[in-house]
Amino acid sequence: MERRKFLTAGGLGLAASAVAAPAIAQSMPEVRWRLAASWPKALDTLYGGCEYFCKRVAEITDNRFQIQPFAAGEIVPGLQVLDAVSNGTVEMGNTALYYYWGKNPAFTFGTALPFGLNTRQQISWLLWGGGQDLVNDLLKEHNVYGIPTGATGAQMGGWFRKEIKSLDDVKGLKMRIGGFAGTIMAKLGAVPQQIAGGDIYPALEKGTIDAAEWVGPYDDEKLGFVKVAKYYYYPGWWEGTSQGHNVFNLDKWNALPKHYQAAVDAASRDTYTWVTGKYDALNAPALKRLLVSGAILKAFPQEVLEACYGAANEIYADLSKSNPHFGKMYASLTAFRGEALPWFQVAELSFDSFMMRMRIKT
Repeated sequence: MERRKFLTAGGLGLAASAVAAPAIAQSMPEVRWRLAASWPKALDTLYGGCEYFCKRVAEITDNRFQIQPFAAGEIVPGLQVLDAVSNGTVEMGNTALYYYWGKNPAFTFGTALPFGLNTRQQISWLLWGGGQDLVNDLLKEHNVYGIPTGATGAQMGGWFRKEIKSLDDVKGLKMRIGGFAGTIMAKLGAVPQQIAGGDIYPALEKGTIDAAEWVGPYDDEKLGFVKVAKYYYYPGWWEGTSQGHNVFNLDKWNALPKHYQAAVDAASRDTYTWVTGKYDALNAPALKRLLVSGAILKAFPQEVLEACYGAANEIYADLSKSNPHFGKMYASLTAFRGEALPWFQVAELSFDSFMMRMRIKT
């Protein structure tokens, strides 16, 4: 009798195991994706963030969902990532949306509007001010879904082969400048060039371009710009931040199990902290090394900054009338900025200014 009970119980246990295993397999399917990045491998913070993101997704899903990153040029050129995701060449990418402003100027809001928001304000607007919903409304027209991830912080104004003393020095200047900011520079007589990161150095070296902006001291040092252009300008008014995005083919995204979507979302937020924190830690010592290497640190003349600001606002006013996406995003961002700036002035700026004075004094 006892033997029959044992066999019956054992049989039920085996049956339960047989049911449970397929159920687990169905809820945790093995998924393999490819990620095309806009960054060369030499940029260990931007491309390194892609590697970190893929690692986090694998960790969160017990290695059931694996994403393999590919640097710019390994599958598609760095400035064609959005197209590759849109048409399904790859399942996802990591890029700066303002690279695609030629498709629609409103893409600039996903990365940085010139004279727009700083790093904390940008991620706050995207997540809490309705900005990301507006960005995804635009991306949906390209069969893409986006999640914000690592940001660079405020960027530098770039490397110039000659000194910029007035607006006259901007006229005819051939400058590599990313995204929508090139339109503003063109309005002042410059000749903007959109060149992927890995191609900037040879263009500067050969004199094909006269100036180039990229990110900031840490990445700029890695790409060696100080060897071919000495004048290092600030601020990078076109990028009070530079917000990166993970972009996903919409069909592939919708087909993912919900808990895999949650894993991707969590890993993207983890990557934001990893990338942004790393830049803040590494830019300061890199700037010191660049100065030792011969970089000449310069502020843009007030005349140039004010002219750029005026040109930008003229362009924004025109686009807000003619481009529905741009108009909605610009209205949303400027309203958010109007609320945020006084607070940052009262708290953040006053604290930073006091600490800087104390550092100089002591």
